[in-house]
Parts: sequence; C-alpha cells; structure tokens
Amino acid sequence: MNLPVLQDKSAPAGAPLTLENIPALQAEVKKLAAQRGAVILAHNYQLPEIQQVADYVGDSLGLSRQAAATDAQEIVFCGVHFMAETASVLSPDKRVVIPDADAGCSLADSITVEQLRDWKAKYPGAVVVMYVNTTAAVKAETDYCVTSSNAVQVVKHILETEGEDTPILFGPDMFLGAYVERTLGVKLHVWDGECHVHAGIRPDDISAAREAHPGADFLIHPECGCSTPVMEYVSAGDVDSEGVHMMSTGGMLDYAKSHASSTDTAIVATETGMLHGLREAAPDMNFIAANEAASCRYMKMITLDKLRDALAGRGGSEIKVDAETAAKARIPIERMVALG
Repeated sequence: MNLPVLQDKSAPAGAPLTLENIPALQAEVKKLAAQRGAVILAHNYQLPEIQQVADYVGDSLGLSRQAAATDAQEIVFCGVHFMAETASVLSPDKRVVIPDADAGCSLADSITVEQLRDWKAKYPGAVVVMYVNTTAAVKAETDYCVTSSNAVQVVKHILETEGEDTPILFGPDMFLGAYVERTLGVKLHVWDGECHVHAGIRPDDISAAREAHPGADFLIHPECGCSTPVMEYVSAGDVDSEGVHMMSTGGMLDYAKSHASSTDTAIVATETGMLHGLREAAPDMNFIAANEAASCRYMKMITLDKLRDALAGRGGSEIKVDAETAAKARIPIERMVALG
C-alpha cells in the first residue's frame, strides 16, 4: 500500500513513501528530536504517522497548555500556522518551528485584524471573545480566547462577572457562536466565519449516517455546519437526543477512552484525522466519519518527510511573533488556559 502524500528522500526521486519505510523514517525523526532537545506537538487532525511520533497529541487547548509548560528549548509544531504562533506567544524564549509555513487555516483567514478593529468600533465597551483559530494580530485585539471545549464556560464567566447585559463580540466561527448562544440562552454578536472543512459536514450527512447505523452515538464538533440544525432538531424532538454528544476533539478522545472495551458504533462529525486517535483509544469500537471528505488540506500539508527535514535543519520555518503583538496576545490566551 502506498501513501502518495509523503516522499522518502532516501529512496529514488519521486518514489512514494511506503508502509515498509515509514517506521525507519519515524525512528529518524525521534532520533533527531532527541539530539536537538526538541518536543514535537501535533494536533488531532494530523496524519496518523505524524501523531505516532509526537510527544503530545491534542486539541488547541491541550496544545496551548503543552507549549506553555514544556521545558524543551525547541518546539516543532505539527499543526497549522496560527497554532505555531500561539506557541511562540506563550514561549517567547523558545524556538518554534513549523514543518510547512504554508499550512494555514480557512477559519483564521475569515477575520483580519482590521476587520476586528472596525467591528469593535461599532460596539464600544463590548467584550471580544475570539476562537483560538485566529492570527496573533487578532488575538492582540481580543479580551478572551476560547476553544470549542471551553467557549460556553468562558462566555458564562464573562456574563457572571461583567453583567448579563454585557455585549459580547464572538468570532470568527459562526457555528460555535450559535452553539454558545443556544446552550446559554443568550444573544451574542457573532462573526460570519467558518472552517471550510467543518462547514462541509451538513445535516444530510448526519441523517444518512444515522440511518445507516441506527442506535449509534453521534459525536459532533460545535464548529460543524450541521451543529446548529442538529440542536434545533433535538429541541424540536425530530432527532432523539439520546446518544447525541456535542464535544471538542479532546472530549471525543475522553469519550473513546471511557468506551475502550466497547464494541459499539459512533458517528464522528469532525475532520477525519480525528478517527486515528479515537480508534487507538478504543480499538474495538466502530468509529464512522459523518463525511469521509471532511479532510483539511492544510493539516495534511505536514508530512513525515517535512518533519524530518525541519528537525535536520534543512526545512521548516521558524515562527516568531514580534514582542509587542505577543505581549498583547498573551493576555487572552492565558485567560483561556486559566479558565480551562
């Protein structure tokens, strides 16, 4: 079996990386990381062979915590660009490297710092809550960062401490914003942005998957385009709430670990890279993608040979956020980490 997304540079030019030589390349990656004293952080959506060599695999919040806590002097970030920026903000004295600097994020690109400033000007005194999937420049104009796992908790905290009538600008993900509104029963000012991968998971995908697997649990990421309609279906009684779980990718892993001995089926509505970690945590469970096409091309740009080359000093890009932007961006990120 061949994996066309990777290249083995020890093989003839253009030769595909095969399952037979992946272990050797993984061993080389680990050896180089040890020699450099580098820690490898990888997001849950990375390729399986990347996740297997990482020192830590997790969601945005977990990766932020690891970046802040590591003693390593070099962080090699296998994720997308804004994540490496966040690591640089939290660890300004450490070297942060991303194997491919072109690994971007459609959600982060959906709002610029200029757009955020203009939005803030329309609502003086509003509290700005931005999903962590944003650039460092946007974070520098933000009061609180959130992830899908703590967005509800953070907004609830703001309303309890600042007052129930406090205007909140929530962005850039409109589906996560709608989820927070419905969960808390509040009205927010929500930016009209989305992740192209999660937005592509539609209610029809869910209906088809549930029809094919009756009785299966349904794990849904709040970023998904199907999240708001599904919540409406549940509240209207059109979809049985039994077995429907709205959760972050970290929450999905916790679910899998708690079902480690189960042979049940679960439908997963998020980026398909998540299936690897779930199947590792609960190998006897049957995890089904709600949409097999929900694969992020940016996440998949980080390949094993690019990681090897970054560690060998002949590839990758160092990510360094300027001191002024980093100082401002660190405040909402640290609030996010502190609130859990």
